[in-house]
Amino acid sequence: MSRVVVIPCEGFTLNISEIAPDKSISHRSVMFAMLAEGTSEITNFLRAEDTLNSLNIVKNLGARVVDDGVTIKISSEGIKESSEILDCGNSGTGMRLFCGLLSSAEGHFVLTGDEYLRRRPMKRVTAPLRNIGAKLDGRNDGDLAPLSIRGASLQAFNYESKIASAQVKSAMILAALRADGICTYTEPELSRDHTERMLKGMGAEISVDGLKTTITPMKKLLSPLKIRVPADPSSAFFFAVAAAITPNASIILEGVTLNETRIEAFRALERMGANIKYEQTDDKYEPIGNIHVKYAPLKAITVEDNISWLIDELPVLSIAFACADGESIIKNAEELRVKESDRISTVVSGLRACGIEVDEYEDGYKVKGGVLKAAKVDSHGDHRIAMSFIIAGLRCGMEVSDLDCINTSFPNFFELLQKITKVEFK
Repeated sequence: MSRVVVIPCEGFTLNISEIAPDKSISHRSVMFAMLAEGTSEITNFLRAEDTLNSLNIVKNLGARVVDDGVTIKISSEGIKESSEILDCGNSGTGMRLFCGLLSSAEGHFVLTGDEYLRRRPMKRVTAPLRNIGAKLDGRNDGDLAPLSIRGASLQAFNYESKIASAQVKSAMILAALRADGICTYTEPELSRDHTERMLKGMGAEISVDGLKTTITPMKKLLSPLKIRVPADPSSAFFFAVAAAITPNASIILEGVTLNETRIEAFRALERMGANIKYEQTDDKYEPIGNIHVKYAPLKAITVEDNISWLIDELPVLSIAFACADGESIIKNAEELRVKESDRISTVVSGLRACGIEVDEYEDGYKVKGGVLKAAKVDSHGDHRIAMSFIIAGLRCGMEVSDLDCINTSFPNFFELLQKITKVEFK
């Protein structure tokens, strides 16, 4: 499947309970099971390429995995050296978190990924880990995969990160759990907090005071994880934007995590004028509920705060900008340039192809709302770029190429899309 043509849509009313399970929580659930005594049980695990790669890595590290197609049970007697190269596929989350998890494990480990992941910078994780004693190296002085890790004794640390990154924070927290003393991690703004929530739920001594996280090393193995992975708000947001830009459209997105660090993009869409309501139904490891979205005329906004909370959703939020009245601006989003593609460049070029006026900056861009026009857009192997411009096609029609990447995060995306409109595969 190399190309898809999307037919414009005139409106829809839909309830979706099949949004892809949360990718971030799925990755973490199988990794954290390696730190537990007993059997962890995970249901509603995201069965996508990236997360299945993490599950396979856990198997290669010695975990016993029983999967009946509904529940994944993971038991571990500690991390074992693997004779296999550990393939993270397209996942920066997987690679960066495994760096933290394996830095103190006995043995030698090699992490690699696909051609896109091998281009992404890793020094933001490898450098602070090296500073506390990790024996970690790779191409370009440890900045590019493949990465080589030889487990070592790690020193306690007080680390002040210059970037708000849940991946960096999570890697350092995992390292801290096996360090030789109490550690602190401080970030410039609060990034996503799934790691802290989940590990605390398993019994880890982790406390958060504003932007400072304090971690006490494990004295014993943690309690096993018993979790149902909620729907991914980053995936759900594609269909939220679909409803927000399509006249006579409304949608209910069921079973989504309502964690405040994960729904910032929905808050931004609210500020643009979209009609959005939240209905909480559960709160164990994560607050979970339903999100209702109805079409309303959109107005331009500036997005410059809490960027780490909506970094993944910015490409499709930019489609909403293109449909809004006025000039919307993204600032402080340099992180977009080191994702699966340079998302500033790919968003800008894609919108310009659709007839939208865009000014590009080093840390973002300005979008002048207008009338989207049908175009041909190349995803550059980036799943979020591909899905964003497919959603744009609901307004104007669109041809998007290089689609295999969508399977890394949202395998049933097209199945759900076809409940809204017709698509033609070429």
